[in-house]
Amino acid sequence: MTGELLIFIFLFLITMTGGLLMINLSKVIHMMMALVLTFLGIAGLYIMLSAEFVAVVQILIYSGAITIIMLFGIMLTKHSEEEPKTGWAKKGIVLTVVTAFFLIVFKGIRTISLGPQAEKLHENNTEQVGLMLFTDYVIPFELVSVVLLVALVGAIILAKKDEEEGEKP
Repeated sequence: MTGELLIFIFLFLITMTGGLLMINLSKVIHMMMALVLTFLGIAGLYIMLSAEFVAVVQILIYSGAITIIMLFGIMLTKHSEEEPKTGWAKKGIVLTVVTAFFLIVFKGIRTISLGPQAEKLHENNTEQVGLMLFTDYVIPFELVSVVLLVALVGAIILAKKDEEEGEKP
């Protein structure tokens, strides 16, 4: 057993524990904290894959911003406390589908061949992402920022309309 394997097992356990807690907890705030735990475990796995840029983005965007947005969304909406009951047949079908998906992905990962270029992927990873983003993909990068701006303005307009409708008798 190498140290790398031990760290992987530790991060795997953190990620899976967070995911299982997310599914099984009943309070929404506790669920969100379990989701943050899952996101942090995934960021650690990205670091092990020498994808430091993706790990930092995972922590900043998902563990921070997305979690806060989800919390605000949950707190601002009405939801009932009643949970629907699921039968054993439905749980068995879900377990079968998840197992089949795992086996297919596992077989695909075991048989994939990345070729000789895969050895250079981890060298200067963040620099490579930055160069690609601001040279080859600068137009799509800017278009995404425009789309996000339009979505933000649209959300503000929709929220303003709901607020004005609430004021009218």
